[in-house]
Parts: sequence; C-alpha cells; structure tokens
Amino acid sequence: MDCLIPSPLDYFAALVADDDSLSLTEAAVAIAQADEPGLDVQAVLTELDTLAWRLRRRLPDDAAPLHRVRVLHHFLYEDLGLQGGDVDDPAGSHLHEVLRQRWGIPVSLAVIYLELAGQIGLQVDGLAFPGHFLVKLHLPMGEAVIDPLDGRSLARHELEERLEDHLDPSDIDPLGIEAAAGALGELLSAFLQPASPREILARMLRNLERIHRGSGDLPRLLQIQHRQVVLEPEDWSWRRERGRTLASLGQTGPAIEDLQAYLDHAGHGAVDRRRVGAQLSALREAGPPRWH
Repeated sequence: MDCLIPSPLDYFAALVADDDSLSLTEAAVAIAQADEPGLDVQAVLTELDTLAWRLRRRLPDDAAPLHRVRVLHHFLYEDLGLQGGDVDDPAGSHLHEVLRQRWGIPVSLAVIYLELAGQIGLQVDGLAFPGHFLVKLHLPMGEAVIDPLDGRSLARHELEERLEDHLDPSDIDPLGIEAAAGALGELLSAFLQPASPREILARMLRNLERIHRGSGDLPRLLQIQHRQVVLEPEDWSWRRERGRTLASLGQTGPAIEDLQAYLDHAGHGAVDRRRVGAQLSALREAGPPRWH
C-alpha cells in the first residue's frame, strides 16, 4: 500500500494545529520548507540536539542557573559565533541557514537560544518586543531580559528607550512627565509578557512576508501567506492578503474565495470593505485569465 507523504504545507499545518502539542522549534525549522520543500527538518532538529549535548557536557549536574547561563552564552556567541545579520535576507529567518552561516535575525537566534537553554534546564521565554525580539531568563535572583544577538542583559532604561523608538510621541507627550512615565511603564510591562509559540512563529512569518513582498517575489510570498492562514485562521486579514497575491498571480478562483471569506468575516466596519469589494467584483467580471 502506498503511503501518502504530506506536503510541506500540510506538515506545517499539522504542527501548528493545536497549541498544547505545538513544538516551536520544529515548526520554526519547517517554515523554511516554504522555500526548500525538500529540507530535512528532522536532520536540523538532530543538529540542535547535538549542540545541546555538547553544551551539557560542559556542565556539572549540580551547576547553578547563573553558571548555566554563562556557559550557554559562551557557547552561543564565542564558540558558535552566532550574531546578527542582514534583516532583508530570507536566510536569516531560516533556522538551518542560521546554523550553517552562524548569523540570523533576532527572532531566529531567539528560537535557538530558547531550545538550547531549555535543554540545559533554564527557564526562558520569548518576548515579542517591538522592532527587536528579546528573551527573558527566570533566575533565582530575578528576571533578566537578554538580547539574542549577543547575549547582553538589558537594563530597564535601555528597554524603555527601545520602546520609545517605536511609539508615537504625540500619544505620550501631552500626558505630562509623571503620567507619561506611568504610561510607558505600563506599555513596557505588557511587552515583557511571554510570547506564545504561535506568536513567535507569526513574527517569523511576518518577517518573511515583508521580505518577499518588498522584493516582489510573489510565488515565495504566496507560500508564506499559506502558512500565515493556517497559523492564524481567525485573522481574516491574511485571507485578504493571500487573495490579493493570488489575483496578481492570475489564480482568479482561489483569489475570489479568499477575498469573499475576508468580507464575510471582517464585518461592516472594516475600513477597506469597499475597496476589497470592488476588487472582488472586478475579478468576477473578468473571469479566468486567458492564455494566448
């Protein structure tokens, strides 16, 4: 009897179907199959396990948490030489490429950090911080927010400065000094809450979507949008965006389905409802593309 091999998209959909069984590392590696369908995900996971084994060999069983952190950071940033790289290069978002070339974007490096830290008994979370993904270590003496690009611990004032760079000053300045400081503190606390595996994967996909959209590579953009739809099925904006890409690629039938699904679920208050409706009507009137 023939065994049906799932497509890369079906495989990713199965990995992210349920939050309770969602493996962040495996799903993060599998994202790269959008570009390389033949990528051996299990081989990449084995490579990460081998790195974790090498790391554990350097630690006594009774190593204190702070000692584990120091050994982890030396291993990642000195021995492996992990560092930041070109945010517009898709390779920086693909974990197998990050492991090969030893550079990546913050969220990719953070996934590797989370995996290895977890395998040596450290408690660590990802933080979906604006502009630059971070990680948070839970240690006996308190919490430490770490930049996954270099392992540096960030002070509160540094976090506030980073956050301010992504805020509209007009939203805070009129409040007065004390009120503005309080508002900034509340925002900072919100961004220091742990990101779920689904949120981390969504961040990785958004980075790739931005890259492929900027380069005009519609076939690769479409592969990422397929994954955004299965990862966040309740976010109907992804159906709208995929519908537009499908339309640009001449796939009229699927484009109509996506745009109609968006209109059916977005609600009458959607600011782009009229524009999407007009595109949908135009697609229906034009019919399937004619090839000459």
